[in-house]
Amino acid sequence: MISSLFAVGFTNHGWAGLTAAGPVEKPPTMEALAGWWNGKGITGDWLGARPIVADNGITLGGTWRGIFFGIADSENGPGNSFTQELLFSGRVDFLKLTKAQVFDGLAGFIEGRWREPGYAANPNNIVEASPLFNPSRISGGLGWRLVTFGLTYQTPELFGVEDLITLTGGWLRPQREFLNQPLAGLFANNAMAVAKGLGGNIPFSASFSSWGGTLLVEPVEWQYTKVGLFMSYPEATQSSNNGLMFQGFTPDPSQNGIFFLGETGLTPKIGASQLPGRYAFGSYFYQEDNPQFGTSKYGFYWQADQMLYREPSAAADQPSSQGLSLFSMATFAPNGYNNNYPFYFQTGLVYEGLIPSRDRDQLLFGIASGEYSEKIVQAAQRRRRPAPSNTTLLEAGYRIKLNGWSFVQPFVQYIAQPNGTTTVAAATILGLFMGIDF
Repeated sequence: MISSLFAVGFTNHGWAGLTAAGPVEKPPTMEALAGWWNGKGITGDWLGARPIVADNGITLGGTWRGIFFGIADSENGPGNSFTQELLFSGRVDFLKLTKAQVFDGLAGFIEGRWREPGYAANPNNIVEASPLFNPSRISGGLGWRLVTFGLTYQTPELFGVEDLITLTGGWLRPQREFLNQPLAGLFANNAMAVAKGLGGNIPFSASFSSWGGTLLVEPVEWQYTKVGLFMSYPEATQSSNNGLMFQGFTPDPSQNGIFFLGETGLTPKIGASQLPGRYAFGSYFYQEDNPQFGTSKYGFYWQADQMLYREPSAAADQPSSQGLSLFSMATFAPNGYNNNYPFYFQTGLVYEGLIPSRDRDQLLFGIASGEYSEKIVQAAQRRRRPAPSNTTLLEAGYRIKLNGWSFVQPFVQYIAQPNGTTTVAAATILGLFMGIDF
């Protein structure tokens, strides 16, 4: 009889069962499988050990990212490339670890990675774009690399304000500490996802690590100011140093210099829908005692990110992440020859949950463009070579969340004047960006 039949299946929320008598209790094996599938990492909870370790202050994690580039057209014709990286990270909360109140707010961190080396792992060997506009975000600092380690301290309460001051020090990556733009990080191209224009002038990349420290002050929830001071040194992003240049430029430490970054911003939540935004202004000063390329560079950047529309939430106390968001930024670097790109901008749109029943998928589109320095143009003219003007990137993609810990993202890139001139043909690239969290 129909009343005695039951249906069982997976939904977006896991396993579900139903009989005429009411809901069926979820079998333990199915419950565990659903918890793993919808969890945060492919390695699961380590047979129950992971939450215990986390409760005692130790958090371990990692990611794998791979990008396939199918180059349909470029200066060197069609071709393909595949590059990948493994990243491992650890964090220690000393209060949880020691149970000693004196360590409240103090944490340690470390991160290392491996990136696929070799000619075939870099699509730019075919495209011949400028390094800033490399089609791949993970083609620099190849092989094994120590990315960062250090300590951070956040004041539990000071002058009646929770988390007023955060101090961080150690072997740091400035690119992670400043110009936080998560939506841009969804893209595959280096300019859009990582360098954000600054990396065309200074070593603002995922492979530049240095001794330094930062000070973050957040007097209210919607305003912050952050400053950082780091050691600068030549050849910092070379793969051969493996992120271990603790003395700076070992052949001649006198060429080491200083690198200052400062940023202030607002993070409002606008309207009845509490639409989050970030509006920031920053500047940098980068100095090396390099007799060949000069001694200093400086520049400024502006950021404006804003959620424009939020879809209604099923839970009144939990705002939906679905909706349309805008990200944008621009840089200005007036210091002549040492800056390859005096002007750069990028902007884009991301819609999360556009397709019904695909609530966590993200549709994305972005554009970036950089103008070459007038002095570089003049230098090219003196050598009777084509003078560069600008490079423009278009990238669109659709990130499909397969489950709680993996995604695939088909994308397309178009790079006009990859090296700034018409002597290198425009590139059209169809690709697949993939990721797994551990």
